[in-house]
Amino acid sequence: MKKRRYYRKRIMKAELLAALIAVESGGNDLARGRHGELGALQVRPCVVKDVNRIAGTHYRWAEMTNRAVATKVADLYLTHWAKRIGRPATDRDLALIWHHGPNGWKRSGGTYWKRVSAAK
Repeated sequence: MKKRRYYRKRIMKAELLAALIAVESGGNDLARGRHGELGALQVRPCVVKDVNRIAGTHYRWAEMTNRAVATKVADLYLTHWAKRIGRPATDRDLALIWHHGPNGWKRSGGTYWKRVSAAK
């Protein structure tokens, strides 16, 4: 299978990235969650698998303790799923997709968005 190139403008601003890291792990690159999350962004194995399928990459879940790699994976994931919204994605949309999955932007946001927006 030919590896796809997945170059594009980064969708996640530095301010949102910092807020997600603060909320997800408090900045701990070695953090492990109760449901299989790993690293500063608390990346789940299914997200890595999804990104590899979408972008033709070969990331491994164990690499998510590397903040630079985890950031690339998160940005690829958010870029892909934000296209489905049908309008430019807001920080709220991106945060909710990250937390709740591809259709997360349809949710109310509740306490998660409040925590992320407070950390910005």
